Amino acid sequence: MAGKSNTDKRIVRAAGALVWRESKGHLEVLLVHRPGYNDWSFPKGKVEPRESVRTCAVREVAEETGVQIALGQPLDTIRYKLSNGSRKEVHYWAARELAGDCPALRARTPVKPASASEIDGVEWVRARRARNLLSHALDRDLLGSLVDLWEDGKLDTWTFVLVRHARAVKRSVWNRPKKRDAETDEATRPLTRDQGEVRARALVPVLAAYGVAQVMTSPWRRCFDTVAPYTQAAGIELVTEPELTEAAHAAKPKAARKVVSKVLRRRDVPVAVCTHRPVLPTVMEAISDYAPGKLLRSVPDRDPWLKTGEIMVVHMARRPRGRIRAVAIEKQRPVLSEGR
Repeated sequence: MAGKSNTDKRIVRAAGALVWRESKGHLEVLLVHRPGYNDWSFPKGKVEPRESVRTCAVREVAEETGVQIALGQPLDTIRYKLSNGSRKEVHYWAARELAGDCPALRARTPVKPASASEIDGVEWVRARRARNLLSHALDRDLLGSLVDLWEDGKLDTWTFVLVRHARAVKRSVWNRPKKRDAETDEATRPLTRDQGEVRARALVPVLAAYGVAQVMTSPWRRCFDTVAPYTQAAGIELVTEPELTEAAHAAKPKAARKVVSKVLRRRDVPVAVCTHRPVLPTVMEAISDYAPGKLLRSVPDRDPWLKTGEIMVVHMARRPRGRIRAVAIEKQRPVLSEGR
């Protein structure tokens, strides 16, 4: 057999975060010192088997610094070659420390702190000093991107998470017109056990990574059951919004759009909203009111918009003159093994 080409070499995936805060009008970032390399860097580490890069970033920061974070907007992905010929890919997010009473913390798996042989220094430093401390040029480039966002007023963001319900039992299997009316059939159709319920559980660590503190959903069962595992783990009430059902949307789409527009402008807590595929065009219209065209080109512009169990994360910021705009959009289908 012919040898493997360079494109076949293994990719080592890792994730981390640039944790930041403002202090006396200055931008500060959280750095770690690794004695094994004798360097200062941003907290990061390898993705574990069946773990998402987002969950990895949150876990690594907690292990290496003791700080629990909520992910903000994504930053650059750093790629470089390792000495053994494989390639390393490190995903980064901007992030902020969570308050100790944030419900998302209850939905996270406890972590074991890194040993002193791995991390022997953790320090908040001003951005200018951090540039001098950081040992690697790629880290300094990342810091430059963070500083640019801060100076442009795009770093202080809040988060809206759109969830499409996980896979449900087929209509042809569930519908029984002689026992229920058509709308009741739709309202009670459950998730499948093999895919739907597993994906619902897999959402838990991802929503926790963004610090989601409130969840709103269509009251129909397949939506309710998709986000219920998270609200149960976080110990929060699941808020139902009748305007987000397929039937209500078909009758009055403006009502669903109003719900979404109101949530997009909320900056007090990260909010997740779960709804149905037919409602997604209206949701995307509401998002487009706040997102520049260039940003919208990074996401689907037609059906199905999101696959079952997939999420879209919209990062919002208040721009000059008080305008509220989306500054970043992510899309992810959670790793199935998470949450099992």
